[in-house]
Amino acid sequence: MLGDTPLAREISDLTTRRARLSAQSLPLPETTRIFTIANQKGGVGKTTTTVNLAAALALSGARVLVIDLDPQGNASTALGIDHRSETPSVYDVVIDGVPMADVVQRSSESDTLYCVPATIDLAGSEIELVSMEARERRLHSALHSYLGSTEEPFHYVFIDCPPSLGLLTINAFVAATEVLIPIQCEYYALEGLSQLLNNISLIGKHLNPQLVMSTILLTMFDARTNLANQVAQDVREHFPTQVLTTAIPRSVRISEAPSYGQTVITYDTNSAGSLSYREAAAEMAHRGAPN
Repeated sequence: MLGDTPLAREISDLTTRRARLSAQSLPLPETTRIFTIANQKGGVGKTTTTVNLAAALALSGARVLVIDLDPQGNASTALGIDHRSETPSVYDVVIDGVPMADVVQRSSESDTLYCVPATIDLAGSEIELVSMEARERRLHSALHSYLGSTEEPFHYVFIDCPPSLGLLTINAFVAATEVLIPIQCEYYALEGLSQLLNNISLIGKHLNPQLVMSTILLTMFDARTNLANQVAQDVREHFPTQVLTTAIPRSVRISEAPSYGQTVITYDTNSAGSLSYREAAAEMAHRGAPN
């Protein structure tokens, strides 16, 4: 019978998840939640997580701002944002003190989703920042000035970091109140995590006492493999309160979406990848900010 086949079970599961998501209304935070998405290990899904969580929350009615702090500008691309070299960008904000309001663009993904784009100019900013006054707080000052001047408040801010622990990432940590760490469900997943957590602790102690590592999201999860399940179990044992119940599966649709200037949320709304990011966003919204 069709109902007993793996395909039929998968379709039934997706239908049930889609109906559950459609039926729920997500709570909006009373104050802006500012996340830095960080992991110095490359290829773990930082940018993918940033744009898809942002799009999922915007879809639910939240006003969301994405700050692309990676010189590659992949978050800008995925959100359909122009980020050619002459485009006003986060470089102008951090290095030249241009007001953030002058560089923010609205994403084609949603009327309530906005982006501060990154251009290739950002590649040299680490060197330029070294000699600047208050070099670790430049993004913080610009962001909070912008948030304080907007007529409608933002509910979420997501800062996409480069895969390094340089001055741009430090600026992101100082500007944020929460850190979200995507962890790939593969061998060496926890490699370098202790150094990242140590850096977060140092930032909290010396530059930003409000900063907490609030959320861990398992990415590229393949439930069919023993390795992925073992990695997921290990991470949940080490961080029982921070790991989201939702894990993001390996998905061709998630990988394809940026090449069309979209997130998977709009590229293929009913796919497993889209539903997983929507479920992760819902979980974050219901959890709320840590006390």
